Amino acid sequence: MSSQPQPSTRHITLIGAGLAGAVLATLLAQRGWEVEVFEKRGDPRIKGYEGGRSINLALAERGRHALHLAGADEAVMAHAVMMRGRMVHFLDGRTDLQRYGRDDSEVISSVHRGELNVILLDIAERAGAKLHFNRGLSSVDFNSRSATFIDPRDSSTHEATFVSLVGADGAGSALRGALSTETELGERTEFLGHSYKELEIPPTADGGFSIEPNALHIWPRGRYMCIALPNDGRTFTVTLFLPNEGDPSFATVRTGAEARALFERDFADAVPLIPNLERDFERNPAGLLATLYLDRWHLDDRAVLVGDAAHAMVPFHGQGMNCAFEDCVALAEHLDREPDRAAAFAAFQAERLPNARAIQAMALENYLEMRDRVDDEDYLLQRALERKLGERHPDRFMPRYSMVTFHRLPYATAFERGRMQRELLVELTRGHASLDTLDWSMVDAAVRERLSPLPAS
Repeated sequence: MSSQPQPSTRHITLIGAGLAGAVLATLLAQRGWEVEVFEKRGDPRIKGYEGGRSINLALAERGRHALHLAGADEAVMAHAVMMRGRMVHFLDGRTDLQRYGRDDSEVISSVHRGELNVILLDIAERAGAKLHFNRGLSSVDFNSRSATFIDPRDSSTHEATFVSLVGADGAGSALRGALSTETELGERTEFLGHSYKELEIPPTADGGFSIEPNALHIWPRGRYMCIALPNDGRTFTVTLFLPNEGDPSFATVRTGAEARALFERDFADAVPLIPNLERDFERNPAGLLATLYLDRWHLDDRAVLVGDAAHAMVPFHGQGMNCAFEDCVALAEHLDREPDRAAAFAAFQAERLPNARAIQAMALENYLEMRDRVDDEDYLLQRALERKLGERHPDRFMPRYSMVTFHRLPYATAFERGRMQRELLVELTRGHASLDTLDWSMVDAAVRERLSPLPAS
């Protein structure tokens, strides 16, 4: 199979037909681009979804905005489960729902990666994108603008010429590997030192949810934690996060029996919910957690990276997919505005790289918060004040989580603003055990003095 686009045409070649690739293909095809997408896997609409990555994703406002532009929001939301907040499971068996937002207008949604991918591929194809499956990128000749693909089924090779390549092929991006032989990307990967395993809570005997469906369940235990996200099939995907070393860790919890012992000690209320705990633990691989940093995302007009291929992050803010979708919207808009592709790619990187760095940092911070702070008294007091200030000063004070999740303020703005607000919360609650003892006139004055009005999102 070969395609012969002419350099003068609005032709663009995408590597990867996952979530970002499918959304970007749709956005570009809608704008009249001739879009070809090459994917190393088989078509999941025919052969079923191949697992291996976390099957649950948190869809927030940034992602929904992109889906709306792609004409996919309604189809996706039909399969989504609303999550109002974090349902914290304390060691003594108590639970507490910590809302994400003010009310049910500020929620996130749990979506199944496989279902989402299938929906988005159908929409991309209907928009006019040409999808080529079983085509894994093997090598790129950037001088002749020719790419070689291998069919994993029979190892046959296939050539395709290109005008520009877009790498939407994930954290292990083959295009990034090819680019790194051509130009210095400044690539570095920082491993978290923690990994994860997935387990499952099945439906009840009568087919219902076993626990509260409209929440992200979390069992925080200091250096480690367990979470559970709902699926529309009435199951929950449970993810156990442990350090790689120490006790407990994946070095000391290696067998199903050792996993059960850990759960009975530290996640006792979850044990009856996971009937196949030992089997799931031994069968499912441990996933690594890392942050990928690049200083450069593109090679003149010949190639550019988006999503995880450019800035993979740890999953603790639920923003990896949302950030990737925001990349897709930004790239499509830059290509619209700037006929010179090299300039469009450079402008895309200039806009998105600082924002990617910001959400990568916030995702790392959120891991510490989720596993170690959601049951901490100082944190809970600061969070209560955060909500109160959001009500008293909506033009100046917005919880950082809200800025990231329910609005589309640039991530970098949310990061810097969040830092300033956090300092203020720590100062205002120091020496207090309750909001009742605060001097509200002093509090209000401090907010007005320290925080300028927020930009529109």
